[in-house]
Amino acid sequence: MKKSTLIIVILLFTAGCDSLYYGTMEKLGKYKRDILVDRVKSARDSQEQTKEQFVSALDKFKSVVNVPAGKLQEKYDLLKGELDKSEAKAATVKKRIADVEDVANALFDEWTKELDQYKNADLRAESKKKLDQTRQKYTLLINAMKKADSKIEPVLSAFRDQVLFLKHNLNAQAVASLQSEVTTMEADTGKLIEEMEKSIAEADTFIKTMQE
Repeated sequence: MKKSTLIIVILLFTAGCDSLYYGTMEKLGKYKRDILVDRVKSARDSQEQTKEQFVSALDKFKSVVNVPAGKLQEKYDLLKGELDKSEAKAATVKKRIADVEDVANALFDEWTKELDQYKNADLRAESKKKLDQTRQKYTLLINAMKKADSKIEPVLSAFRDQVLFLKHNLNAQAVASLQSEVTTMEADTGKLIEEMEKSIAEADTFIKTMQE
């Protein structure tokens, strides 16, 4: 078996157990610090994609209000597709944030335990200071990510309600109802976008700090 194939097999078998996974990755030269940076990048990119998807979905919802009654089924199918894509993006964001938390907790636990291995008090103090600074920056990051994530569900909930109502009432009344909700949906989406952008900015700052 080729070495590259063996590595892939090992990762597949160990990915289910975090400690074994991180241990295997470390043997391959990939440390928790590196994995954390990679996962923060993935979470940041996922939030960027989710932001774009929700903007797209809102635009589609807004476009329905001027659609002739005969085209409502077609528009319903379009909005249902946008809702499905939005929910998929939202689930990915939540998973990416959980992945970031997992490796961050492992990194900080390891770092804290390894402080006791220092014989030189000055070096230990310097490492402890660096740990505290990194943890402080990480706290800002994860709080921003979670705050942005908390704004997703209210928007999704409104999207779901309107898609379901449109499904059950493919007529002018349903369109009128949708039109009355667009302003609220637009405001909620605006709040989501704002928090997403803050979270993305925090991620960029954190990544830069970790790579210095």
